[in-house]
Amino acid sequence: MKAAQHTSYNKNNIALNLTEIAKPHIKPDQVLVKVTAAGVNPLDNMISRGDVKMIVPYKLPQTAGNEVVGLVEEVGSGVTSFAVGDRVFGRLPLDNIGAFAEYVAVEATALTKVPAYLTDVEAAAVPLTALTIMQALDLMGAEAGKTIFISGGTGGVGGMAIPIAKAKGLKVITNGDGANAERVLALGADQFIDYKTEDYTKILSQIDYVLDTLGGAETEKQMSIMKKGGQLVSLRAMPNGAFAKRMNLPKCKQILFGQVGRKFDKMAESYGVHYHFIFVESNGQQLQEVADIFSQLEIKPSIDTVYPFEEVNAALDKVANGRSRGKTVLSFEK
Repeated sequence: MKAAQHTSYNKNNIALNLTEIAKPHIKPDQVLVKVTAAGVNPLDNMISRGDVKMIVPYKLPQTAGNEVVGLVEEVGSGVTSFAVGDRVFGRLPLDNIGAFAEYVAVEATALTKVPAYLTDVEAAAVPLTALTIMQALDLMGAEAGKTIFISGGTGGVGGMAIPIAKAKGLKVITNGDGANAERVLALGADQFIDYKTEDYTKILSQIDYVLDTLGGAETEKQMSIMKKGGQLVSLRAMPNGAFAKRMNLPKCKQILFGQVGRKFDKMAESYGVHYHFIFVESNGQQLQEVADIFSQLEIKPSIDTVYPFEEVNAALDKVANGRSRGKTVLSFEK
């Protein structure tokens, strides 16, 4: 079968090697998925550059791709949740990625069935982002009735975070380009702040939770609007010691990440809030919860560009360098 593989880590030249490899054999707890579409993410480029080696040290060559949609072609002897022909999607387990291939063997617990109203391409935009949000809300211990600020709510992450947070009973405030205000309010946001004309740090205070999708200087600005004891989860700042511990990384890495993330821990301490960094893991059960929320509201993720599988390197380049208005997806349909 055809597969796109990392053959070396390279900071500058993110290019995968298209090659022929053996079709995988499944274990009793796995299903064999015939891939129909795969989401392309900044994470894929980070892996190519070797940026996540400290968290997950992949052995090269490694088939790339973290987010998969496809049809179940074979079911392991221990799997009762799926049948041949089921349309499934998921974020692949960290230690078993490989969505950029014609087939992938996946643990059944990482997958769930695709909501019928979504196309394969649309479905490919959901798992990684939606699971990130679910796991971030878990990490915050988010409680219904409290308030969350989702920075940059007009982007792809915000577009999914807002309806999920609303479904969990939270009051949602977000910011972004005013041109998108109507669309974002329609997703369920309770308050929209136009970053071009308003400064959210002058408007907001006593916020319980923050989902930081921006990083950089914005992380500290967001801490300044929070209630004492509030919880901030960043998708863009730096991993810290607590993150390394949660990921069960070796002691030496826990110490290293403790030093790397110390700046953010100290910053959070000075504002009296809690800082967390997240690296999304596979979870079919959480994804089923997302599928139920999305089916109820018929949420359609925004798609920017669809590339044929053979143009995987152009897709990665688009994610690294293009200004995206939605998800970049690989299609395996001939």
